Amino acid sequence: MANQDLCYLPATEMASRIRRGDLSPIDVVDAHIERIEEQEGNLNAFITLLLEEARGEAKEAERAVQTDAELGPLHGVPIAVKDLLGKMEGLPHTKGAKPLENVIADEDSIAVQRLKDAGAIILGKTNTPEFGHKGQTDNLLIGTTPTPFDLDRTSGGSSGGTAAAVASGMVPIGTGSDAGGSCRIPAAACGVFGYCPSFTRVPHKHRPNMFVTPPFYQQGALSRSVKDAAVMLDVMTGPHLQDPFGLPDDGVDYVAATNRSIEGLDIAYSSDLDGLFPIQQEVQAVVEDSLQAFESLGANVKEVDIGIEQTFDQLWDAFMDHWSVTMAGINEGVKVQEGIDMYEDHYEELPDSITEKVEEGRQMSALELGAHQAQITTFYETIHQLFEEYDLLATPTLAIEPPSTEYSSGPPEINSEERPGPLGWFLTWPFNFTATPNASLPAGLTKDNLPVGLQIVGPRYHDERVFAASAGFERVNPWHYMYPPQA
Repeated sequence: MANQDLCYLPATEMASRIRRGDLSPIDVVDAHIERIEEQEGNLNAFITLLLEEARGEAKEAERAVQTDAELGPLHGVPIAVKDLLGKMEGLPHTKGAKPLENVIADEDSIAVQRLKDAGAIILGKTNTPEFGHKGQTDNLLIGTTPTPFDLDRTSGGSSGGTAAAVASGMVPIGTGSDAGGSCRIPAAACGVFGYCPSFTRVPHKHRPNMFVTPPFYQQGALSRSVKDAAVMLDVMTGPHLQDPFGLPDDGVDYVAATNRSIEGLDIAYSSDLDGLFPIQQEVQAVVEDSLQAFESLGANVKEVDIGIEQTFDQLWDAFMDHWSVTMAGINEGVKVQEGIDMYEDHYEELPDSITEKVEEGRQMSALELGAHQAQITTFYETIHQLFEEYDLLATPTLAIEPPSTEYSSGPPEINSEERPGPLGWFLTWPFNFTATPNASLPAGLTKDNLPVGLQIVGPRYHDERVFAASAGFERVNPWHYMYPPQA
């Protein structure tokens, strides 16, 4: 098998063939390393590469196959880990921030350990904006990661490094995290599948403060197929005593869910979340054309008025003020854990978009934050009331094509009108108020061959429903032909 073909095998097929002895883990890892050497110079997807370590693990994986050892569901499969929540013992854990470039993790994160136990071979840690704070992947540590579809356009953020690596064939799957769309935005910008599970499906050891607040953030998966992400969720989910919010194991088989029928499901569709977001006409047309895939499977799609009471500015203020408090808390946490005061001692090594938020967060009162939480509560109730009538909600993921990398916070205009704030070009972040499972699927391409994402939102705890709909969509409207030109 040619190396390029090998690099575009689904992870599930790769693992199955390795278990049967049809593929060598050594050949698989070598093919992906060769791919990295070809593509990384253009994409800048990795902060840390572990190529020689991966070659050694591949040899051990091959011996395990030859000796009939017990093999995990991802045995021998190369993966990438986002350098944000994905700690790896003994390796740099930068979180995309230059002040932390020499910080070494003292343990593996829960998700990373579970992926290792499943047999995955980690090729590297991927790029992210500082602390995942925006929807584009660039930082003062290693620079910008573009989408493989157009090297002058963003890969999205904050899991842009993983999305670009997956889309370009450097790895078949990788981890992401999502506090405002950080799995879904880059999935849409890079033409891959991005999944953000129900809040705390994937446990995480939050330290020094284990008690998180909205916007709810989760660890998720990016892949080129829905079933590959389902395997990752099967591996990563389940309660852990170090996460006080971790959901119990309810016996859901995510892989089995990808084979479920969606006949009879009622899917609500909103192109702009009740007019909150301006949508590029071509993006809207691609998304709405793609919805026919659900109808061909027997689901019912209906355009709806969700009943959102808040204005864009009210939701935006609530989100951004919570982010300010989060950024101030991250600075304090780094002081406690690493003895590094980024704000006082490394001010010049942080972008203005971070330092401004730290300043705002330090001045935020509990009463101000409480007023925002009341707005969030109302929005939460509105979305979950919608799910009393509908099984799923569909929207565009992004309001526009992937924007130019020259914009640090998205384009200034949409449809020749001023964009409604820095968050106005992606429709993902409101659903980090709802603790719901959310996915972005490749819906198609624009006339400029740029990817468009379709966002699917499900009721909390019903991750299997989102997987069933996503997999059905993929069967009817496959995206394997939409690999970027460089691939």
